Amino acid sequence: EAHFVESGGGLVQAGGSLRLSCVASGFTFGNCAIGWYRQAPGKEREGVSWFSTSDSSTSYADSVKGRFTISSDIAENTVYLQMNNLGPDDTAVYYCAVFLMYVGSANLFVGGPEDEFEYWGRGTQVTVSA
Repeated sequence: EAHFVESGGGLVQAGGSLRLSCVASGFTFGNCAIGWYRQAPGKEREGVSWFSTSDSSTSYADSVKGRFTISSDIAENTVYLQMNNLGPDDTAVYYCAVFLMYVGSANLFVGGPEDEFEYWGRGTQVTVSA
């Protein structure tokens, strides 16, 4: 069974940066999609960024485009989320998740449902102070 451990969260001032890591185990990065999601207090979970291993495509929610960058180290089964120019609205618990056996573009997941992502990590807290 797929398992994730997210790390890298913390407290940062507005305008600062953090890099989140998601280390996967229990599966290898064959054809799959990895997504970063976040949930702020009192709000629904929202998708942030996605990476598809089949074509190495990436995609981003409009709210983070130009500020966040998703990347991967396939050999290390790790996906990263570099977050720059953070603001208080980015405060949330950040989760990574996987859609196994996916072949296609990461663009599919922008604004799309989360149902296809079968396995989720426990999350890492990101807090941005004003």
